[in-house]
Amino acid sequence: MNWQDSVVLITGGTGSFGRKFVEVLLREHRPKKLIIFSRDELKQHEMQQLYPHGEDSPLRFFLGDVRDRERLERAFHGVDVVVHAAALKQVPACEYNPFEAILTNVMGAKNIIDAAIDQGVKKVLALSTDKAVNPVNLYGATKLCAEKLFIHGNAYAGESPVRFSCVRYGNVVGSRGSVIPLFLRQRATGRITITDPRMTRFWLTLEQGVRFVIRCVEEMHGGEVFIPKIPSMKITDLAEAIAPGCAVDVIGIRPGEKLHEVLLSEDEARHAVELPDKYVVLQPYVPGFEPRHWQHGTKLPDGFRYTSDTNQEWLTVPELQRLAGG
Repeated sequence: MNWQDSVVLITGGTGSFGRKFVEVLLREHRPKKLIIFSRDELKQHEMQQLYPHGEDSPLRFFLGDVRDRERLERAFHGVDVVVHAAALKQVPACEYNPFEAILTNVMGAKNIIDAAIDQGVKKVLALSTDKAVNPVNLYGATKLCAEKLFIHGNAYAGESPVRFSCVRYGNVVGSRGSVIPLFLRQRATGRITITDPRMTRFWLTLEQGVRFVIRCVEEMHGGEVFIPKIPSMKITDLAEAIAPGCAVDVIGIRPGEKLHEVLLSEDEARHAVELPDKYVVLQPYVPGFEPRHWQHGTKLPDGFRYTSDTNQEWLTVPELQRLAGG
């Protein structure tokens, strides 16, 4: 695809992912127009100050909420590509406010799909999470539901040319709600808290996440779930990287928290292929899906699963120190 001829819109465009996405896309691809859709006017104002306001600027700022179908219809008019990053993503907040999480993460996804179909958008790529696989909390359940909506949106679209796909990845270094700021605050006291010393997580940087999303927009045909190959880390190694020498208090796993994360389940792996940089979950049961687009991928062996504790690539303490800025 040609980014320079495309009108791109990102929901949640003033969040941590959205800001990095805008930075990279403007610097390296310069789309015809780039629309930042979000609900926080202060964050939009602060973001506007980072970019020149000349007549040739492709940036547009659009206040709105993914819960508002009518506003999305207006925002999507003339748009070619939508990257959907808006979500309520804090696990405890979603547990305490379940109706709000469903309205944003599930009904918001439905609104995105309907507006994209009605306005003739060409491609929609939705961001998901490892917590959507075998979910144990409401946040993960809402993202699983959103994944299903987007994948089946390809059949729901009927004769419309719009295509829907998803990207699913793990924890992002430095994103809103990351454990790093907590460890940085705690290390001043000489004691830090971890929930379980056996815990592992997938990890990638914002830059890696953004570049993967851009590649997936270029490669998607509709109906895929893209999963990047990324390293794992041990929570004890992260604690050592950020707060060496500090005492560690083990406080126990919180409600809705997993010991290890899963990006690709054994059941999904039966319908997935492996490529050098990613796994792609195919959807043979979705009407209109064309698996021939991914014939160059390698089928995965029986019993394969991609989990943070059985990963082949691990971040070392020095690597974690560099990534965390500790």
